[in-house]
Amino acid sequence: MHPAPSIILFTTLSGLGFGMLAFLGLDAAPPTGWSALAFLVIAFSLAGGGLLSSAFHLGHPERALKAFTQWRSSWLSREAWAALLAMSAMAPYGAGLVFLDQAWRALGVAGAVLSLAAVFATSMIYLQMRTVPRWNHWSPPALFLGFALAGGALLTGRVTVALWALPLLAVVQIVAWIDQERRETASDTDLATATGLGHVGTVRAFEPPHTGESYLTREMVFQVGRKHALVLKVISVLLFAVIPVVLLLLPFTHFLAVPAAASHLLGALIQRWLFFAEARHVVAQYYGRWDKTGMRRGRRFAR
Repeated sequence: MHPAPSIILFTTLSGLGFGMLAFLGLDAAPPTGWSALAFLVIAFSLAGGGLLSSAFHLGHPERALKAFTQWRSSWLSREAWAALLAMSAMAPYGAGLVFLDQAWRALGVAGAVLSLAAVFATSMIYLQMRTVPRWNHWSPPALFLGFALAGGALLTGRVTVALWALPLLAVVQIVAWIDQERRETASDTDLATATGLGHVGTVRAFEPPHTGESYLTREMVFQVGRKHALVLKVISVLLFAVIPVVLLLLPFTHFLAVPAAASHLLGALIQRWLFFAEARHVVAQYYGRWDKTGMRRGRRFAR
């Protein structure tokens, strides 16, 4: 799938923002005053900025409000409602922390649960897509929630939690990459099953459906080479987990928190780019650009 910058920013930044809001809402002794204001500004900026960037991925951003009308059947609509309700609960909760030195627990817990529900709903948008084997898998919810919680712990100063969460997240990510590759390779969908002509012999495309570019080839048939993907995976794990943990294990100061958070964010962005770039829609088979070994075929469409 084409890794659009807007959707990468949306899923990464909003996840971190809602992860921060979850920790602030569940904290038994949350920060107050100026400290609370600083955390809340960062959390709302990440969550709100991520949601705003998602609008640029829409063909008609002015119709974004219609997403709220399909909550019975659409995970996108459920995500929108959960995000709106989470920020609506955390806004007065945050106001109490900043201006009144009061932590209204009911609002905080509700906002935390809704924040995690928003991240979960985002992951389910991808998990439900059976036409993308890498996404129709257990890993999207585990990874989206894992990055939200690990990043939220890091950005809210929960050093002990982050020291456990970041290595665990790295292990889950590596296992997910291996299992996603297995699932994609084991997929029994091919031209024969798609056309129903397998009983007459080997099925292959005589010519591509069309000779020029189209929406399908731009958005659904993005390809990234194995070697490049492996290098990016190593860099991603180093940035989002290894380097932050090393920095947190040093004699901790607030100055180390900034490079640790920046490293994690950069690694999360690379991981999310790979999440989209490696996911192959089965329609790629009609263009001769997908085989069971995962190697490139036909024209190169890597950008």
